[in-house]
Amino acid sequence: MIDPAQTVLFLVVIILTVLLVVLGIQVFFILRELRKTLEKANKVLDDTGVITESVSKPIASLSTLTMGLKTGAIIAKILNVGKKHHEKKDE
Repeated sequence: MIDPAQTVLFLVVIILTVLLVVLGIQVFFILRELRKTLEKANKVLDDTGVITESVSKPIASLSTLTMGLKTGAIIAKILNVGKKHHEKKDE
């Protein structure tokens, strides 16, 4: 015959088994959602990289243009100073 302690132990084992199965299913769903979230975050980061690259190229071109204009202005200033200096010698 079954002892009351054995019955209680059997019920506790069954309840714990059911709880662990439910917990395992919940962990599975949580990990699946985490994977989806990480995939979305990865896509957002990829899009951010593309946007950053598309913005940085025109800015780099503008910087190059500005440096070219600055260099041209310096060269023009040097030529004008040399020209003025040369004209003063001729007088």
